[in-house]
Amino acid sequence: MSVLKLRFAFLNHCVKLKSVSKTSTHFFTSRPLSSSCVNLGPLSPEVVPPPHKIQRPRRALLYVPGHDERKINKLQTLDVDCVALDCEDGVSLDKKEDARNTIHKLYEETASTFHGELCVRVNSPSSGFCESDIENIFSMSTLPPTVIVPKINSIQDITWMMNEKSRTILGRPTKRLFNVIFMTESSKGLINLQKIIEAGISACSPRFSCCHIAGIIFGSDDFCANLGIMRSKDASELIYARQKIVATCKAFGLQAIDMVYIDFKDNDGLEKQSLEGARMGFTGKQVIHPNQIPIVQKSFTPSDELLKWAEDLTEAFENSTEKSKLNFHTQGAFTFRGQMIDLPTVLQAKNIKLFSDFIKKT
Repeated sequence: MSVLKLRFAFLNHCVKLKSVSKTSTHFFTSRPLSSSCVNLGPLSPEVVPPPHKIQRPRRALLYVPGHDERKINKLQTLDVDCVALDCEDGVSLDKKEDARNTIHKLYEETASTFHGELCVRVNSPSSGFCESDIENIFSMSTLPPTVIVPKINSIQDITWMMNEKSRTILGRPTKRLFNVIFMTESSKGLINLQKIIEAGISACSPRFSCCHIAGIIFGSDDFCANLGIMRSKDASELIYARQKIVATCKAFGLQAIDMVYIDFKDNDGLEKQSLEGARMGFTGKQVIHPNQIPIVQKSFTPSDELLKWAEDLTEAFENSTEKSKLNFHTQGAFTFRGQMIDLPTVLQAKNIKLFSDFIKKT
């Protein structure tokens, strides 16, 4: 049996509820509470993962065409963690300028009434439209907290993007933290992912401290087109790419946002794929229709039963350390509900609690 299956078999046993299989049991902060991380090779001396922090949830990320005023004006009615006003795939070539102007006009008012995170997806660095997108975004009176950049395939792409962003924002006083999320959408982008992240972190650090590389999004449709393959219903042909993205993101403390489920009328299929992504370690999923939002967000939210398990385990651990007079890192295994529990499981329980608490605050 694989390590992944063993871990979830253990969690299901601990919670002792059949319903656990209907809710994700894999939740992460922006960086695991453990001080260790996956070793994907040596980092350059100046490249270090971002400091530990709990990022705002991005369980569901909805794309809305930037030129569609009607849809933008409806955002205040949606209960979704994150919306990306889109300048890229959701906008035809003849509507690119309309999208920029509409976002510029409506962003401040929309952001004031929308309860989630309102970000912007620009065009790719190689498209010829990205520079104008960036200039438009950073000339707005209210700046978006996050910019999504698609089709990052190389260090050159990320370097150009960060230099362009630095040039545009230079001289504008701000204490806001700008998040940047990149999209991996090709075989080249997947192979270069670690180097791309390292380059992004390096570009942020010396130029302006308000920049933060927040996560990676898997663009599966372009990825399949790049490989010349058809996407199947179960997406089995994408398992390697998805797992590599998750592992690389976790090594650098980044969020990993899973692919779109394109059949927006198939709720059962959406739930199955969402839960699968959560079990893999993804922190959220892209959505293309409002009806997908509740299913996806539930899949990436700890169930009441799992949260109770995490709270009880954490309390039992604290009682154990108090009795033994040991600290968090020196405490050995202890017994909980007939099981021997060690530090990694305690860390997982603490992550579940932290993530649940953060969701309640947003």
